[in-house]
Amino acid sequence: MLKTSVRDIMIPIDDYSTVSQKATLKEAVFTLRGSYCELNSESCTEAGHRTVFVLDDDGRLQGILDFNAILKTLIPEVAGGITQRLAAAGVSAAFAEADASSLDDANLGFRARIRKNAQAKVTDIMLKIRGTIQADASLMDALKTIFRNKITKLPVYEGDRLVGVLRDADLLLAVHNILEEEG
Repeated sequence: MLKTSVRDIMIPIDDYSTVSQKATLKEAVFTLRGSYCELNSESCTEAGHRTVFVLDDDGRLQGILDFNAILKTLIPEVAGGITQRLAAAGVSAAFAEADASSLDDANLGFRARIRKNAQAKVTDIMLKIRGTIQADASLMDALKTIFRNKITKLPVYEGDRLVGVLRDADLLLAVHNILEEEG
């Protein structure tokens, strides 16, 4: 079968990871791990989705969470400038200058920071949608949209209804199939 439209290779939204906009980051992490890992153990095979879509009560897409957004929120001092890192560690510039870091969250370890920040609401940290495409669009249009917007996941719509997601990996598989047909 010749696959020429986004609809032919997209992942249906029912098969993709989604969370409510009311969810916490902890809930999003559990959802994402469930779809990302094939094994229910301490290790996983990296077989699934690397993002989770954030939906409102009517199933409308509000944003997206990826691994980086999640990790930056759980351990925020790893990103940003010195002011952001100090603030993320619970240290104000005044405290840092006064060497009063023992009075704040700066001494929390990895585990404590994760637990503290896991209650963040997904709506506070989700990424904006930087592109969408209609299900009947061509694969070339999808590729252009992905590269122009510097994204790896493209929400797919039928009219104004979210029906799926197209990943850059899906386009790579389409390329593989075309090359395989040629022998």
